[in-house]
Amino acid sequence: MTEVRAEITANVWQVPAEVGQSVAEGDTLAILESMKMEIPVEAPVGGVVRELHVKADDQVQEGDLIAVIE
Repeated sequence: MTEVRAEITANVWQVPAEVGQSVAEGDTLAILESMKMEIPVEAPVGGVVRELHVKADDQVQEGDLIAVIE
């Protein structure tokens, strides 16, 4: 299991990933927005998205759990 965490405090703009989806390393799991910049949150490993802990319009703090990949 690989936990994917927010690297900055930001708003969640989009969450293109879905639970059960297969992802490759580098695929976008979520897109954060901070100071008018879009910051993609990418899968650090390939696998299956087992958990998503954010949805559009959520706010995340640095270190918050975004997703779990198995």
